[in-house]
Amino acid sequence: MVAVIALVVAAFLAAVAAFHWWAWRRLVADALPHGSVWRRVATGTLVAGPLLMVAAPLTEFAGAPYWLVRVVSWPGFLWMAVCVYLLPALLAGEVVRPLLRRLLARRDTGPVPPQTAVTRRVFVSRVVGGATVAAVAGTVGYGVHSLFSGPRVLDVTVPLAKLPPGADGFRIAVVSDIHAGPLLGRGFTRHVVDTINATSPDLVAVVGDLVDGDVEDLAPAVAPLAGLRSRHGTFFVTGNHEYLSGAGQWVDHVRDLGMRLLANERVELPGFDLAGVNDVSADEGEGPDFAKALGGRDPARATLLLAHQPILVGEAAAHGVDLQLSGHTHGGQFWPGHLVVSGIQHTLAGLTRHAGTQLYVTRGAGAWGPPVRVGAPPDITVVRLASR
Repeated sequence: MVAVIALVVAAFLAAVAAFHWWAWRRLVADALPHGSVWRRVATGTLVAGPLLMVAAPLTEFAGAPYWLVRVVSWPGFLWMAVCVYLLPALLAGEVVRPLLRRLLARRDTGPVPPQTAVTRRVFVSRVVGGATVAAVAGTVGYGVHSLFSGPRVLDVTVPLAKLPPGADGFRIAVVSDIHAGPLLGRGFTRHVVDTINATSPDLVAVVGDLVDGDVEDLAPAVAPLAGLRSRHGTFFVTGNHEYLSGAGQWVDHVRDLGMRLLANERVELPGFDLAGVNDVSADEGEGPDFAKALGGRDPARATLLLAHQPILVGEAAAHGVDLQLSGHTHGGQFWPGHLVVSGIQHTLAGLTRHAGTQLYVTRGAGAWGPPVRVGAPPDITVVRLASR
């Protein structure tokens, strides 16, 4: 098993090295003059970038000092986003480069001197390379701006057949995947809290992936969550990143922040029952327990379930849940992530129906890994319940 892992790691590192050599050939060697400052800067970037990209997740999961994690995470995860868009941009350049050369060659009326041919190749390389860098920088820059502009508020009305008229219009602010950590700190959390409070919800549902790290390091970053305000309080269920970060410590800390943890349990609220289950990534015996959370309830009452991952909707439907509220997917976060996520989870984002159970999936407020959002803007959703 160790040998297999070593081979996989070696293959990955070899692929990363080959990709960056290709990028260096096209963007540096073919376009920038020897000895120039820009050539040295570009070469240094293409050497340091992949090293930091590999170091960013390693320091986070290896328990490195938090200051080091923060220092490495920003450039490392940003470079990861650069690589995602640099690959298709370089491939497009391979198609455009010969076409551009042919277009320039049409103006020739006789033999082309060697020096002219060299100058033309350099010109084409600079045009294509400049366009590549501009496209990648623009896309990543847009993604960073989209994330740090803060989540937008979506309003969704969900009709529930069992909801009594007295509960019509009940408003739940659903937020997921804040991912407070080395990249998203106290200021970002404060913005999320202010955005939620501005909606004046009846209830706040935090459906997992609140943090990436230890309570000792992130207590200041999540402190603003104690300021969440709603008529019936804030409810929380664990996500997979809580278990990666040490769920035990966070279970205690979210209570200190004034949140009500729903760990395979249920509470009665005016007009409906609200249940919550642990994430599927929990250790054996501590995962989602639908029988415990939903057993013994009045079947005539509407039931809402908080579950971090949409994939649990099958179990929810089997237990007669009327509406499941989830996150986890980030809506794909950035292209081509939606292709991967949509193949794993039942729903990428939005409201869908599964065997009689409605499922709403928020794209989440934050981000994990690359701090970018492209094609999947962050959101906080106010779900308005409607009686039929």
